Amino acid sequence: MQVLLGVIFHFIGGFASGSFYIPYKKVKGWHWESYWIVGGIFSWLIVPPLAAYLTIPNFGHIISQQPAEVLGATYTFGLLWGIGGLTYGLGVRYLGVSLGSSIILGLCMVFGSILPSIYYDFAPQEGKDTFTTFISTTWGLTVLAGLAICVIGIIICGKAGTMKEREISGAGTDPHGMEVKTEYKFGLGIFVAIVSGILSACFNFGLEAGKPMADIANSIWKTANPAEQGNFLYQNNVTYVIVLWGGLTTNFIWCMILNARNKTFGDYTKANTPLLKNYIFSAIAGTTWFLQFFFYGMGESKMGNGASSWILHMAFIILIANMWGIVLKEWKGVSKKTFRTVIVGIATIILSVLVVGYGNSIK
Repeated sequence: MQVLLGVIFHFIGGFASGSFYIPYKKVKGWHWESYWIVGGIFSWLIVPPLAAYLTIPNFGHIISQQPAEVLGATYTFGLLWGIGGLTYGLGVRYLGVSLGSSIILGLCMVFGSILPSIYYDFAPQEGKDTFTTFISTTWGLTVLAGLAICVIGIIICGKAGTMKEREISGAGTDPHGMEVKTEYKFGLGIFVAIVSGILSACFNFGLEAGKPMADIANSIWKTANPAEQGNFLYQNNVTYVIVLWGGLTTNFIWCMILNARNKTFGDYTKANTPLLKNYIFSAIAGTTWFLQFFFYGMGESKMGNGASSWILHMAFIILIANMWGIVLKEWKGVSKKTFRTVIVGIATIILSVLVVGYGNSIK
């Protein structure tokens, strides 16, 4: 039952991540950097401490009592994760929309799930699964098999996207809805994709670095609720505060640079745009974005394994994003072969979710 709840929470988080951009489409007359940072203020600055305040008593005290190395490492990984998100667009530029997105998300999933376990082989910590554990246990091999199946599903979806681009147009849009002219450079594109994939996976590393804060929140909750079973659903909310400060730093600096370069500071007060609606829809998008990690933390508390949780989280994001593409008729006009290919890719990702869930259930 705990594993099933974990999968459900991860699905809700993946749905939020795969859907958060839709409210941005209602923003009128603003440039990308303007509505992105307004939404980001809610995603990274306002909502995380509010969520922590509502779910973890004295969360500020927990943070203030942490040693500098824990806070520094957690913040730094958040900073690197922010850079990974910003380099996403370059991967799309040099590899194409579908191929670039699929490779980066796949690498993010692989690095984010596997590298922490390899690290714990060299620096063991109580309660942390090592890579040796994964390859020497039935449940671990099952989880890795699920990871491999998901990568295959991503490759299939990427293939479908490449087929679509070839059939429909030589250009596409980046993850922010901005038109991108593909400059296909495979070598450079792969390099950028690897950098983006590794740095994007740093969010999971940040959660690992900030685990002492989550452990304290979990311990306080268990002391206050001795009859309760399992872990505290909201334990990661305190860690998010620090990780997302790092992401805010990177994105704020970049958006301010774009505001200055494009002379778009006037967007925030532009009278001939629906200002109130723009702020509201940006706030909704930003809040929805944060909900992915709010439910990710709940899912991880039930799954009891960071690698499995990260795999499920990324798999559901890819799944929901591709399903939204079908619902919004982004695949309209493609051949039956291309449409069948993306359906097979989605079905493969669903299979990977079931395999990872089964691996955790037998653990």
